[in-house]
Amino acid sequence: MSYKLPMPKNALIQAFHQLEAFKWNQQEGFRLASGKTSPYYVDCRIVLAHPHSRHLVAQLAYHRLKSLDFTLIGGLEIGAIPLATCISDFGYRADPQREWRTFVVRKQPKDHGLGKLIEGTIHPGETALVVDDVLTTGGSLVKAAESARAQGLIVTHGLVVVDRSENEGKSHLAHMGIQLLPLLTLEDLRQTSPSTR
Repeated sequence: MSYKLPMPKNALIQAFHQLEAFKWNQQEGFRLASGKTSPYYVDCRIVLAHPHSRHLVAQLAYHRLKSLDFTLIGGLEIGAIPLATCISDFGYRADPQREWRTFVVRKQPKDHGLGKLIEGTIHPGETALVVDDVLTTGGSLVKAAESARAQGLIVTHGLVVVDRSENEGKSHLAHMGIQLLPLLTLEDLRQTSPSTR
């Protein structure tokens, strides 16, 4: 009898639970980067720190993105760096191959050298995908998209590992003409949480 590997999405959900990267505390909750409190905490940094789960993220992202027309992947430091890099690397090795360059948007321009706000090889008129690990209010994706557009890049899509589906994050992106592409939602993680079984 052959063992069937779980689908990448299911395997990624399992990884969140095995790595304890998804936490649920209805009583005390967790303070988020937005300043709000939520009973759910999603830590994609843990997931992206492990090669197996990082590969799952890249594989899922590639299949969501391979039919889109863009040349650059990037986002706000620091969270977007490993995400953009692993997707770019996967695309370069995949069939069909995609050669997506990466860029990083600094939170503040450098105070030395060329004083750049965006690091990477970019050219006005190119199409860029902005990425982030978790979508709550959408602030990081909005800032990355605004900075990219200020440099002459075209931004029409944003990708996140987990969409928390709260605080109007998707709506903020939609007002900028950016379509959201989530790999997972908070509901995906909640439905398979050990505490719900």
